[in-house]
Amino acid sequence: MTTRDWNTRADNRAARLARAAQALGPQLRGKLAQAEAIGALLEAVIEPFDRVCLEGNNQKQADFLAKALVQVDPARVHDLHMVQSVLALPEHLDIFENGVAAKLDFSFSGPQGARLAKLASSGRIAICAIHTYLELFARYFVDLTPQVALVAAHAADAQGNLYTGPNTEDTPAIAEATAFSGGILIAQVNELVDGTTTKLPRIDIPADWVSFVVKAPTPNFIEPLFTRDPAQISEIQVLMAMMAIKGMYAEYGVQRLNHGIGFDTAAIELLLPTYGEQLGLKGKICQHWALNPHPALIPAIEAGWVQSVHSFGSELGMEDYIRARADVFFTGPDGSLRSNRAFCQAAGHYACDLFIGSTLQMDLDGNSSTATLGRIAGFGGAPNMGADARGRRHASEAWLKAGAQARAGRTGAAGTPRGQKLVVQMVETFREHMQPAFVEKLDAWTLQEQTGMALPPIMVYGDDVTHVLTEEGIANLLLCRSDEERAQAIRGVAGYTAVGLARDKRMVENLRDRKIIQRPADLGIDPREATRNLLAARSMRDLVRASGGLYQPPKRFRNW
Repeated sequence: MTTRDWNTRADNRAARLARAAQALGPQLRGKLAQAEAIGALLEAVIEPFDRVCLEGNNQKQADFLAKALVQVDPARVHDLHMVQSVLALPEHLDIFENGVAAKLDFSFSGPQGARLAKLASSGRIAICAIHTYLELFARYFVDLTPQVALVAAHAADAQGNLYTGPNTEDTPAIAEATAFSGGILIAQVNELVDGTTTKLPRIDIPADWVSFVVKAPTPNFIEPLFTRDPAQISEIQVLMAMMAIKGMYAEYGVQRLNHGIGFDTAAIELLLPTYGEQLGLKGKICQHWALNPHPALIPAIEAGWVQSVHSFGSELGMEDYIRARADVFFTGPDGSLRSNRAFCQAAGHYACDLFIGSTLQMDLDGNSSTATLGRIAGFGGAPNMGADARGRRHASEAWLKAGAQARAGRTGAAGTPRGQKLVVQMVETFREHMQPAFVEKLDAWTLQEQTGMALPPIMVYGDDVTHVLTEEGIANLLLCRSDEERAQAIRGVAGYTAVGLARDKRMVENLRDRKIIQRPADLGIDPREATRNLLAARSMRDLVRASGGLYQPPKRFRNW
């Protein structure tokens, strides 16, 4: 019987560490590498065809390490398989153009979406899959385990312990998967403390998980992704927010929820202390949130609407406010936020009763996607947030009511009593540049053909969508009993798009009679009252005032 070596990963890790020590010499002291030696370090520890996780998060970016990876010698480091949640920086795609990387598993591309589409369609990038965040993190522990991970932290001490600060985000999932599978973890940090005269506020990643630390020349980039200026909220968005609060949140008694990014949901947050107060809903809705610390939520927090907020990441300028509202946010003894994207995604999937987000395209089956021709934006957390958690077993008022509506009159397995998560797509019928949000067929099908994907890149599947909300009204898909009814319900709120104009008027009126479609008037809402005066804050300066001066917006949001 042949004896097998069961320590190949440990041996490989030791060999990589030895190469690094030899390559850097005096530029490496303990775990601290000099910034000018970062290229040599990467070339020493990364091998061709490695799976590499470069911490591109929704907000926090390991930008110094990203720039360094672009500069490595492609003859030594090539054909990497990149596994990272977000492509946010130009460098995240530069490594594919220069031959350093070849394959990609990711979740969201945001500002790089158009460039990613071009590279993918030309065969320069092999996209293995577009994941939701939780799905990608899970695969870090199964079949996409990084051999090398490049992460960002706020500070490190002399031993290599890391403090990740408010924007912890993806770091724990990346670090644990890498460190406990024989991988190499390199962290760029903004500050170094000696651990004696100066100490870390807390230890987020222990030193024995960390291979190398390098102090970057400049602080890592953080994008205030969820910050929205109330001055840009339109009266149409105010109207839609009124319908959301009265027609869905109050109707189902929603207490636990997640909001997506956008002015639509910011309008809802800013209407809670005003319109929500008028309706007598305080304490009855919106008390527990899976949400970044949105500045737009400040007035609702100050008015006593919000009991708790657990966050995927943080928001620049909210640090002092979060510290002063420790009963609401998840903070450490030091007072700073501890965000965690993996845990918050799990909370959004299993613990929340409602997700409300937006999309770029929706078809008549209710399928939606942000992957369109010329732009592959990815999905982020929407497939987790916007999916019914079939493993859920605890009950709540909203979950039970939605489940009962969906199963009324059904028999057999389809009629078995259970709850259902509310998944709302909130979109104006026309997007920017007058692109219709409703289409007969998603671009996702063409993208599948162009890129060779196994499935069309659909973000939220139609059978998970319970409501569609536009300026025209609400379509409650839970009450539909056939594919034709669903299609006409969607057409009925699609406005003057080609999809909307092709509606069967008689059938749509029948759906309205059955309250499957509800117009503002059906909800007792007068569109003339949907003005910006209803917003609890109408500018960034109003948000600062509401916070008692604790919120300090980034410079680009200041106009005073």
